[in-house]
Amino acid sequence: MKGQTHSDIESTISKKKAGEIIFLTDFRGKGTHAAIKQAMSRLARKGKVKRLAHGIYYLPKTDPLLGEMRPDPDEVVNMLAKKEHIQIKPAGAYALHRLGLTTQVPTKRVYITNGNPRQFRLGRMQISFKATSAKKLAMKGKMSALVIQAIEELGLDQIGPDIELKIRGLLLREDPRILRYDLTLASGKVNDYIVKLMKKIVN
Repeated sequence: MKGQTHSDIESTISKKKAGEIIFLTDFRGKGTHAAIKQAMSRLARKGKVKRLAHGIYYLPKTDPLLGEMRPDPDEVVNMLAKKEHIQIKPAGAYALHRLGLTTQVPTKRVYITNGNPRQFRLGRMQISFKATSAKKLAMKGKMSALVIQAIEELGLDQIGPDIELKIRGLLLREDPRILRYDLTLASGKVNDYIVKLMKKIVN
């Protein structure tokens, strides 16, 4: 059975593209969990796949100029969320970085989720899933949801004129209807701050 599992998995992987992300759960039905895990370990030792994290692998990909190309952590995390049927949104310092409100690159990426809280590593990157309320995940705006998360991370007392101007510019790019909806899900203080900011006349 183990030999057949290995052959089936190796055959499936040979049809995939370089750089493609693979999960152990992709091979359910091809053998026991132990046999699948052993087959992937053998393929990793042969260099046919590379391990990213527990249960997550990728097919090696090399660029002539840049060398080995590792999958983007965001892509991996989004695929993981899709497979586990959970919602995730960037939060904390990572939300600030995504919006360009800080030049500091976070060594840890935090996502709020309706799934189980956990931490794991993707190469050198620390990933954290932090449980949150359904209300925060119900925000619809690609820009406004991130901005609200970022403001909560910063704290209103830490927002200076330069950052305020950036926040206003980002929110002006959001659909006004979606922004109004997301504000109903924000805290009272953040709602009042953003409403006041959007009414402000900027020279």
